Amino acid sequence: MTLINILKEEIYIFIPHGINGIVISQNAVIGKNCFISHQVTIGTSMGKAPVIGDNVYIGPGAKIFGGIKIGNNVRIGANCPVFFDVPDNSTVVLPKPRVIVKEKDYEYYTIEEDSVKRYSVKRYGFTQNSIIE
Repeated sequence: MTLINILKEEIYIFIPHGINGIVISQNAVIGKNCFISHQVTIGTSMGKAPVIGDNVYIGPGAKIFGGIKIGNNVRIGANCPVFFDVPDNSTVVLPKPRVIVKEKDYEYYTIEEDSVKRYSVKRYGFTQNSIIE
């Protein structure tokens, strides 16, 4: 675990996976006791950098850009792009994973084996009016 103590004050930034893969703008302001996971980017946009409050958890792969303010006691989930202000005592997460179909009709099949070596075919897919499962 890497621990950065700035100016011998009680300001700590916790970087548990090391500094590799983390990008922080030189103009960003980071508060006390922040936890920054791997592959995080805190960058500028249009010449402005984020201001991050105290006791903030930033999950793996999160991207924080622009002249925004992240409040105190905020948790930012993995891989979240944040480009808007976040109020104190809140959590930012992505929506659940979803399937994006490029064609109107789409289907695929899986072949499954049971405990007595019998095989069955299951059909999955999407049509214009229904989901097959």
